[in-house]
Amino acid sequence: MAAADVQHPPIEPTTTEASPGMPDYLASPNAVFKDAGVKWRYGKAPDYSKTRKVWEEGKKMNHAAGSLPQLVENLVKNWEVEASFKPRLEDWRTVDHEKYSFAINGGPPQSGEHMLKVGTYNAIIAPNEYYSPENSDFASSHKTFKRMMPTFAWEVMEVYSGPPQVAFKWRHWGVMKNDYVGFNDKGEKIVAKAHGGPIEIFGVTVARVDDKVRLQDLDTWFDPLDMFRQIAPHGIVNKEVMNRKVNLEAALDVGPTYMPAKPEAAETETRRPADTQTEATEPDAATAAQSQEPEQPITATEKSAEPVVPENDGVKIAQEYNKPGNEPEAPEQVVQEHISNSTGKPADAFVPHQSTDIEKSAAGLNPTDSIPAKQVVESAATQGADAELDYPESNFHDAQEQLSTAAETGESSAETEQPGAASSSDVPRSIYSSSVTGNLEDRIRAGKTGKAVSGLALDESLTTGTHDAIDEHLEGSAEQVHPHPHETEKAVRPNPGEAIAVPAQAEETRMTHEEMSTITPSECPFLMNRE
Repeated sequence: MAAADVQHPPIEPTTTEASPGMPDYLASPNAVFKDAGVKWRYGKAPDYSKTRKVWEEGKKMNHAAGSLPQLVENLVKNWEVEASFKPRLEDWRTVDHEKYSFAINGGPPQSGEHMLKVGTYNAIIAPNEYYSPENSDFASSHKTFKRMMPTFAWEVMEVYSGPPQVAFKWRHWGVMKNDYVGFNDKGEKIVAKAHGGPIEIFGVTVARVDDKVRLQDLDTWFDPLDMFRQIAPHGIVNKEVMNRKVNLEAALDVGPTYMPAKPEAAETETRRPADTQTEATEPDAATAAQSQEPEQPITATEKSAEPVVPENDGVKIAQEYNKPGNEPEAPEQVVQEHISNSTGKPADAFVPHQSTDIEKSAAGLNPTDSIPAKQVVESAATQGADAELDYPESNFHDAQEQLSTAAETGESSAETEQPGAASSSDVPRSIYSSSVTGNLEDRIRAGKTGKAVSGLALDESLTTGTHDAIDEHLEGSAEQVHPHPHETEKAVRPNPGEAIAVPAQAEETRMTHEEMSTITPSECPFLMNRE
C-alpha cells in the first residue's frame, strides 16, 4: 500500500516581541548626572562620590543586579538628586509631571513646585520643638542638616510589591560630626552639641509609577522625631522660664543676670481673694528674717530638672501582679467570642469573598502581567547588564499642554489636575530610651569611645578613605563651622547629646537666621556631596 503523500503546511517563522528598554535611571543611581541642557542649582552637577563610597561601605543590604530592590533604589536616588539640585521642574526626568505628588504620613499631597520652593527637608519634616519648616527657608534647612552630617546615605531594605504600585522600606544613616543648629516651632534657636555618634532612621514609602517607571505619587511614612531623639538624646536642657518679678512684656527682654530695681508684685498676689486681703501690719519674726536675705539674680534660662526614668524593675512588677487576687484572667474569659450572623462562624475567622476562587493561587488572580512597568522590571531581571537602555525625556511640557487644553475646553478631571546596650554611669540615660526605642545614650557613648554601634562605623569618611578638607573643616571649632553668637551656649554649657533653646526675640537668634540663610560659594562643595 502506497503511503499517502501528505503535504505539511509551511512552518511560519515565530516572531518574538522585543523586550522593552530599561530606563537609564533604573540601571544606575548616577544616571541624571549626565543630563545635557539642564540647569543645576550651583552651576554644575553635584558630586556624590563620597556619599556613594559611604553607602558602599555602610549598607546592610546587597541587592542582586537587575533585581527589583536595586531598580527601586536607583530610581529614588536619581529622583533625590533632581529634587535637590535641579531648580527647574521641567528638567526632572524621574517623575510623571501630569500626576506627580508627594505626601508625608497621610498628609495632603504636595506638588513638585512646593518642594522646589521650600526644599526637600522642609517638605518632609513637620514642625516640632527642635525644627520647624515655617522658620527655615531652603538655604537654612540644607545648611542645618548638611553641616551636621556631611554624608547621609540611603538604601532600600525591602520591597513588598512590584509595579505599578511599589511599596518598600528604606534606611537613612550618617554620623553627627558637628553641632545641630536650627529653629523650632516657637521661633527659638536650638543648638544640640555634637556627640560624634551615628544617626539612623527608617521609613516606608508607597510609590505609583507609570509605564516608563516614572514616579506619579509618593506616600511616605516615618517618625520625623526619631532623628531628633538621636541628635539630642537628653532633650532640651534649658527651657525659657517666666520671670515672675517683671511683667509679661518685660520678661521677653530679660537678660541672664537681670535684677529689677523694684520687683513688681507677683501675679499670685494681685489675684488674692478680697476676703484674705487685710491692712498692712508689723512683720513677724519669720517675715523679718526672710526680708533680710539677699535677693538672688534672676536668670532667663535655667536647666530643667533631671529626667524622670520610669521604674522598670521586673521583679517588683512580677511581685505586684502575683499577689492574691491579681491573677490575670485568660483572654477567652475577658473577650467573649462573637459569632457572625451571616456565616455562623467566629467573626475573626477567614471567610473568602463570595466571588473568590479559592482553588487558584494569588499569582493567578493578579491581572498585572500586561502592565508595561512590570514588563520593564521582568526584562531587567532576566537580561541584567545586557538589557537595552532607554533614555526617557521629561514629559513636563506634554503635561502642561494637556492642562492648558483641558482649561480651554472647560474639562477637568482627577487625572489632569496637578496635586498640589544597657546604660552605664559614664553617660546619663536618655529621656527617649525605652525597651522599644533602645538605649539612645549608646550613640553618645560610641562618640566618646570610638566604637561602632550596631555595626555602623563612627567616622565613615576615615574607614572608607574619603576623609578630606571638608571633613577637617567640619571637625573644627564651633566658632569656625557655625560663625554666629554663642552667648546662651556659653551660659548653659550643654554636654554632648543635650540641646539648648535661645528665645525667638533674642539678637542671637536674629543673627543666626541671617547667617543660616546665606550659602556662600565656599560652602557649596559639602552641601553638594549628599544623598
